[in-house]
Amino acid sequence: MQAQLTKGNEAIVKAAVLAGCRAFYGYPITPASEITEAAALYLPQVGGVFLQAESETASINMLYGGAAAGIRCMTASSGPGISLMQEGLSYIAGAELPCVVADIMRGGPGLGNIAPEQSDYNQIVKGGGHGCYRTLVVAPGSVQEMADLTTWAFDLADEYRNPVVVLADGYTGQMMEPVRFADPIAVPPAPEWAVRGTALTRRNLVTSIFLEPDLLERHIRKLEAKYHEAERQVARAECWRTDDAEIVLVGYGIMGRVLKAVVEQARAQGIKVGLMRPITLYPFPVATLRELSRNARAFLVAELSTGQLVDDVRLALDGRRPVEFFSRVGGNVPSAEEVMAFLVHTFGASIENQEVLVHG
Repeated sequence: MQAQLTKGNEAIVKAAVLAGCRAFYGYPITPASEITEAAALYLPQVGGVFLQAESETASINMLYGGAAAGIRCMTASSGPGISLMQEGLSYIAGAELPCVVADIMRGGPGLGNIAPEQSDYNQIVKGGGHGCYRTLVVAPGSVQEMADLTTWAFDLADEYRNPVVVLADGYTGQMMEPVRFADPIAVPPAPEWAVRGTALTRRNLVTSIFLEPDLLERHIRKLEAKYHEAERQVARAECWRTDDAEIVLVGYGIMGRVLKAVVEQARAQGIKVGLMRPITLYPFPVATLRELSRNARAFLVAELSTGQLVDDVRLALDGRRPVEFFSRVGGNVPSAEEVMAFLVHTFGASIENQEVLVHG
């Protein structure tokens, strides 16, 4: 298929339709509104369902119904709307329903603004709803990945019977780049557990309520085992120029692109710097970070929040190496030069000696 110049938000919908998605329930919000708009355009063309709900609370519960019927379905929103969806996401995860949710992050808290941030990380990666559950989370760093990771998200959702979140910042949602889309697949048949309103599916029950404590514990342990399996099988990251890196930069989404430019600037000055970009935020690529720590002497995390991704990096490294932190918030995205200046300031003396000191 020829490359198409496509906006990130629209790429999500095109990829979803090609992956067999046939239902979208949502409510528009900047900077994610083009997803709803594109879904309204494309889904009816393939015999699918588009429904603009009266609220984000309604749309996530409609998603529960569509997923329970065995349809590949999705919704999309941004921070304030995603907050309203958290209870529904807990129900969906508890009922083991596969679906895809796109979160195009904007500035917060509260209404904040419509500029890009990465401050929904904890809400999405740690599970913002109640109870012991996880959502699988993928983090595109380009418009091509907006398409590719959406395709993968639907496969992961079906494989693990779990909601999968495509987590992107406003920059990645709004930028336009050439995209090569995957070939369309046949719409998957409804699974045996689905509720279809037929005699064959009449006995099927999709629920997240288990009133007996032992039954609920058994169910939670089943979910836990599923998440551990995903941690073993799904974690993915991009490592770039890390083979001889003394300092490894860590960032996702738009920050991954900024940090690649930082790596180039640092290398031009003879500083051995590389990049690790998490592609899955849950499961987090712990093994990759620990492997990098065998040679790298320090890590620098850069993100558009006051510090959320950095917590997972520190947990993964478990004190093996020092972790420094750089952030911008409020919808501000730093230039490569700004991050480079921070890097030189932070590691100044050790860079001059071509050696990064390990503290403690």
